[in-house]
Amino acid sequence: MSSLIDGFDRRIRYVRISITDRCDFRCVYCMSEEMEFLPRSQVLSIDELAFVAEAFASLGVEKIRLTGGEPLVRRGVSDLVSRIGKLPGVRDLAMTTNGSMLDRYAEELRQGGLDRLNISLDSLRPDRFKALTRTGDLNKVLAGMRAAKKAGFEHIKLNAVILKNRNDDEILDLVQFACNEGIDISFIEEMPLGDVSDHRRDETFMSNDEVRARIEERYDLLPLAETTLGPSRYYRLVGEGSKIGFISPHSHNFCADCNRVRVTVEGRLLLCLGNEHSVDLKQVIREYPGNLEYLKQTIVDAMSLKPERHHFTTDGDVQVVRMMNMTGG
Repeated sequence: MSSLIDGFDRRIRYVRISITDRCDFRCVYCMSEEMEFLPRSQVLSIDELAFVAEAFASLGVEKIRLTGGEPLVRRGVSDLVSRIGKLPGVRDLAMTTNGSMLDRYAEELRQGGLDRLNISLDSLRPDRFKALTRTGDLNKVLAGMRAAKKAGFEHIKLNAVILKNRNDDEILDLVQFACNEGIDISFIEEMPLGDVSDHRRDETFMSNDEVRARIEERYDLLPLAETTLGPSRYYRLVGEGSKIGFISPHSHNFCADCNRVRVTVEGRLLLCLGNEHSVDLKQVIREYPGNLEYLKQTIVDAMSLKPERHHFTTDGDVQVVRMMNMTGG
């Protein structure tokens, strides 16, 4: 049990762990405006989350990303980062955040061993940012990003979801902003997860081929072979210090070399973002408390359930009912 191999001979090196379904934003592509969140008893505790991370680390997983919802609204998040940061074998501990609370937490997260931050930023216009997030304050996010830079984070990346006729006129502005700040940026195609009420996905979907074409109107892009173990395909912006990534689950399916699994806030080991194949780790943890070997064997056995690929479409149909805040961003 030194490593995880699925039924298609893919080695699992990366786990994304959702630590809360709650968020201080209500992004239009992620969740409904009026959400019902899980009761505390159904959510993994900080001790249980650390136990799950330990199991994966001992099975050869090299990268762990903490997600939500918004992970920084979870009480005890700094303690969890510190505990995971001490696990042997974890060479990359990352977090995806909306950035609104980073000015408060950046320093202790960096001291606790967090290596990498992805900050969601879909607009640089305060009014549009508020409309897309429903509750967000752009100035707080920008203050959080700069607090992270001051705290010494060397690996900060912006994540932008581009929606046609909603924020696609800001693609070049977002790229230029990343270059000015000396950080990287990835563009992510909208995922058909959850039944959102704000828009029809077939009307707002914009492929990364279209996004890249817009960028190449101004910049030359040089493809890079490097990877952060995630699904981004990276390019160097010629003449700039920043890299640009494209996460394209629709237009350029990356399933063939998938090395990732997810643990949802409820403790479900989700074998694929676009399918419902899963195993209940919470039940195992609570029926066999402290039994690391049993948990590890459960994870190993679950690898046979990992499907070969997802089947996202762009016709507006919802392939998976669960919202992104339940899955983990």
